Amino acid sequence: MRITELSVLVVEDDPHMRLGCVQAIQLAGIQVQAVDSAEAAIAALHPGFPGVVVTDMRLPGKDGLELIRWCRTHDADLPVVMITGHGDVGLAVEAMRSGAYDFIPKPFSREALVEVVRRALEKRSLTLEVEKLRRTLASRASLESQLVGVSPQIQRVRALLADIADSPVDVLVHGETGTGKEVVAQALHTHSKRHNAPFVALNCGGMPDNLLDSELFGHEPGAFTGAQKRRIGRIEHADKGTLFLDELETMPMAMQIKLLRVLQERRVQRLGSNEQTEVDVRIVAATKENLLLHAKGGHFRLDLYYRLNIAAIELPPLRERREDIPLLMEHFMLLAASRYARPNPGVTPHQLRLLLSHEWPGNVRELRNVADCLVLGIPCAVVETTAASPAADDAPAPSLPEMVERYERELIVAELDKHKGNVAHSARALRIPKTTLADKVRKYGLAQAPAVEGSLLD
Repeated sequence: MRITELSVLVVEDDPHMRLGCVQAIQLAGIQVQAVDSAEAAIAALHPGFPGVVVTDMRLPGKDGLELIRWCRTHDADLPVVMITGHGDVGLAVEAMRSGAYDFIPKPFSREALVEVVRRALEKRSLTLEVEKLRRTLASRASLESQLVGVSPQIQRVRALLADIADSPVDVLVHGETGTGKEVVAQALHTHSKRHNAPFVALNCGGMPDNLLDSELFGHEPGAFTGAQKRRIGRIEHADKGTLFLDELETMPMAMQIKLLRVLQERRVQRLGSNEQTEVDVRIVAATKENLLLHAKGGHFRLDLYYRLNIAAIELPPLRERREDIPLLMEHFMLLAASRYARPNPGVTPHQLRLLLSHEWPGNVRELRNVADCLVLGIPCAVVETTAASPAADDAPAPSLPEMVERYERELIVAELDKHKGNVAHSARALRIPKTTLADKVRKYGLAQAPAVEGSLLD
C-alpha cells in the first residue's frame, strides 16, 4: 500500500495546536483527520486502520498513554507518535515502553513533525502490504481445496478470486449449470473480511413476483394478505455479509429496478414501510445466460448488468478442463466415503477412460453424483463397466495424470490432423476456447509438429 493511500489521525484537544498539526501534514501532501479526545480516536480506529496516529500526551478523559495501550491491544502494529510537553522525559520513556512508535517534545517544527509522520507511514505501509500478501497466500492455498483442479482455466479463476475476495466490489459469476457458481460465491465470502457475517443464498427462479419481493426486501405486518408479522428480507439478513443471487436472469423487471437501487444506495425498504434501512452487503449474482444479450433483447436491465459486471468470473465447463477430472473424482469420492461411512472403492483405468470421454452436460455436479454412486455401489451409466475386460483392468496401468495427458494428447492430435493443423477449427470441434487449445498444444510439444507449425495465430 502506497503512503499516499494512508492517512494520519491527529488527537489533540488544543484547537490551535490541532490546526497547526493538520496544516503541516496537509502541506506535505498527506491525508489527515483530527479529533479532540482519545475516546473520539478509539471510535475512528479499527484493526488494520490504513494510517498512523499522532496524539498529545495530556488529553481530557483518557490520556495519551491510555490511547497507546488501547492501540497496542487492538492493533499491535499500528504506529502511534506521542507529542510530549517540555520536561516530560519520564512520560516519553513510559510511552515508548507502552508501545509508542516515537515521540516529539514540544515545541517542535513542522519539518520535524512531518519527518516522524513519514517514517511512521512507511512502517505502516510495509506492515499492511505484508499482511495483505499473507492473506493472499493463505487464500490461494485454501482456495485449492474449494476449487479443485490444475487446469489453466481453474487456476485463473482461483487467482481472480484471491485478488477480489477482500474487496467490497459486487461480483457476477457466469457458467453453465453445475459448474460451481455457488461454490465460488461461498469462497468469495469465506476469504473476505465478511466471513464471520451471514452468507445468504436465494434462487431467483421459480418464485412468484410477490414472494420474491418479500423474500428479498422483507415486509411489515399487513403489507399484503397473509402478512401477519414483520419479516426481515434476505438483503437485510445478509447485512455485513454476502448475498448470493442464483439464476439472476429469471428475476422480474420490477425486482431488477429495486435491486439496482439497493446496489446504488445500499438501503432497503420493506414492503408496507416508508422507512429505509441501511445495509452493508456484498452481492454475488450468478447466471447461466448471456445477460448482455438478454439486455439487448429487452429481458434484462442494461444498467443492472453494467453495475454487476464490474468484477466478472467466468467458470469453464468440465469438458474444457478434462485434466481436472481425476483430481475432482478423487476429491468427491473421499467426501462421499466420509459422508456415507463407506470405503472408497477407487476408480479403475477403464472407468477413468469413460469419465474422460464423457461430455458432462451436468458439469461438476454430475461428476459428484457419479462419485456418490460409485461409493454407494449404485449402478451408473457414465461408468458402466460391462464392456471392460477384467484382464485389462488387472494389468498394471499408468498413473492417473499420465492417462489423462495421454488421452487428451491423442484427442488434440486427431483433431489437428483432421483440420490440417488449424488451431481455430480444431478448438471449435473440441468445443474449447482457442487460447486453451493453444496452451495445450504448447504443453504437449505439438507446436513444432509439421501439422500445426505456424498455425497458432490462425
